[in-house]
Amino acid sequence: QVQLEESGGGSVQAGGSLRLSCAVPVATATMGWFRQSPGKEREGVAAVYNEGTKTRYANSVKGRFVISKDSDKNTVYLQMNSLKPEDTAMYYCAADPDRRGLEWGDHWAYWGQGTQVTVSS
Repeated sequence: QVQLEESGGGSVQAGGSLRLSCAVPVATATMGWFRQSPGKEREGVAAVYNEGTKTRYANSVKGRFVISKDSDKNTVYLQMNSLKPEDTAMYYCAADPDRRGLEWGDHWAYWGQGTQVTVSS
């Protein structure tokens, strides 16, 4: 079973920054980040195609978060700037072998175990 491995979570004050990394050990077409807070549904945060530059962001993080990839290293990153307390969540890396228009959905094939991000006010 393929397991993605996230790193880079932690605690930071509001306005601070964190960078998440995720190693993807298989060939994929799409990579992304999701998050889930206690009592809330999982939501898509950012996604990117492994080839090309097309990206997608949740409205709540546009202008603050940047998703990027290093195809040679099979790694996807999430640079999170101007963090807010409402960004506090478990962040999950996901990958899928198909290009599906960067839809959030439930179709993503591979998932990590998550890394906690806590933003204090």
